[in-house]
Amino acid sequence: MAIASDHTGVKLRQALVTFLRGRGLAVQDLGTNGTEPVDYPDVAASVALVVARGEADAGIVIDAAGIGSAIAANKVRGVRAAMATTELVARYSREHNGANVLALGATLVTPDEARAIVTTWLTTPMREPRYIRRLTKIADLEGNGDQGSGIRRK
Repeated sequence: MAIASDHTGVKLRQALVTFLRGRGLAVQDLGTNGTEPVDYPDVAASVALVVARGEADAGIVIDAAGIGSAIAANKVRGVRAAMATTELVARYSREHNGANVLALGATLVTPDEARAIVTTWLTTPMREPRYIRRLTKIADLEGNGDQGSGIRRK
């Protein structure tokens, strides 16, 4: 598991690192550790690249709202980042969309809520063939970037 935050998410990230390691997970903590402003695209890229290279099975990125980090992480080929503020959204992001990066907003969730969201996210598998078929279509878009050319709509 790779995890990183900008300056607004330091405390939440530290709480999650402790939580994840307590569950026996290997965690790559990519920082940041100070209060100096750090740009969330850089933080998101650090996690997304580790996940895309296969150096971590999954990643978590944290900024103030989680939205910007999700957008930035999704620019890395092979990354499917989803921002979640509830356990239900976390479950759908994995079950329906195979998200491999979770984006959290430090101003939107408490540490307890984040732990519950992360637990749900990590324990939810993607099973149904229709979801896997849809991921293949997303990967096709990512590969050719031609806005859906050749993709059948049902």
